[in-house]
Amino acid sequence: MRVELTRFRVLPGTRAVVDEWMAFLQENYEAVLETLEPEQMYVETIFCEEIDGVDYLYWYSVQGEEEAQDVRHSSHWIDQKHVEYWQRCIDPDHPPTDLTPLITMLPTRIERAMRPLP
Repeated sequence: MRVELTRFRVLPGTRAVVDEWMAFLQENYEAVLETLEPEQMYVETIFCEEIDGVDYLYWYSVQGEEEAQDVRHSSHWIDQKHVEYWQRCIDPDHPPTDLTPLITMLPTRIERAMRPLP
């Protein structure tokens, strides 16, 4: 199981589009859930932060270790729209920052329940 937290810089002037993106994901929550299993994405949370007038998005995820479907190659309409928003909002000139996990505290019964279906 992998636990990740990554920071992405938002393109200047796209905060309204980011808000639209997050609203889109929330409004289509059931469709979003359909895409998580093929991606072995057990938990995905998106946070936002503004530092010195610059917006950032943080992706926190708990996901499987095995080869999973990449969202960029998904044919699901929700993933395709998600990638479109990504391309409109995430600054490609600023590489993402992966934060280093020091410890993950997860009860065994929860970890077992999060494993992929056989």
